Amino acid sequence: MFSLFVLSSGVGILSIPYALSSGGWLSLILLFGTAIATFYTSLLLKRCMDVDPNIKSYPDIGELAFGKTGRLVWSFSFCNHPWLDFVGCLYTSMSNKNEFSKVLLLCFIFSTIIYASMAIFGYLMFGSKVESQITLNLPTKKISSKVAIYTTLVNPIAKYALMVTPIVNVIENLFPYYNRRPTSLLIRIILVISTVIVALAIPFFGYLMSLVGAFLSVTASILLPCVCYLKVSGTYQRFGLEMAIIGGILLVGILIMIIGTYTSLTEIIGHL
Repeated sequence: MFSLFVLSSGVGILSIPYALSSGGWLSLILLFGTAIATFYTSLLLKRCMDVDPNIKSYPDIGELAFGKTGRLVWSFSFCNHPWLDFVGCLYTSMSNKNEFSKVLLLCFIFSTIIYASMAIFGYLMFGSKVESQITLNLPTKKISSKVAIYTTLVNPIAKYALMVTPIVNVIENLFPYYNRRPTSLLIRIILVISTVIVALAIPFFGYLMSLVGAFLSVTASILLPCVCYLKVSGTYQRFGLEMAIIGGILLVGILIMIIGTYTSLTEIIGHL
């Protein structure tokens, strides 16, 4: 459970005080609502895995729901989302799978408390002057501040290889007849260079986190689990309480994705 909790506390936590500053206190309702919705969609993923014991990852669920096309799309797009694959790994590795819901619930409770606390305390400390990345508000001359800043660099560096490995694997499979080692090396070099270029071209941490959260995270963690479950279970063919709940989550998720993506892209383009 500790590993699940650590994984859910990503680098986006640094921008959450800025989000509270921009959205006001009522934005905390959105935080709690998102946590509840994501917890529910994680349970939907678990139900999809219950259909076939051979399903162990997010691309497996995509293939179960939409065939080879689903696996391909889930693999260019979302299989590098560590939370999703870790949910699958946790569930399949548990000896008592009946405890999965309890472990997941505890993780979401602790994570939500940490995120909400970070948002509230960060905003109370710096008010409207809070930066898009709260570490920018820390006094750089203090050793404690330097330790905090350098510590935040460990998270993205440590996760970088985990995030890009599935992408590399998919790209490599597109070139099966080439010399594997030089091709693999070239692909990895290009990915690193392109990542650096994007980081230098779009140095707007807050807006970038908004874009990632609104488009990628909402799509991967809320929309696609709902769509996969509806397709796998056939729930879409009958209207009931479950269909109403999932439909409501999809509607709100789509609205958040559209509005959040548009707003963040507008801000990024406006500052280029």
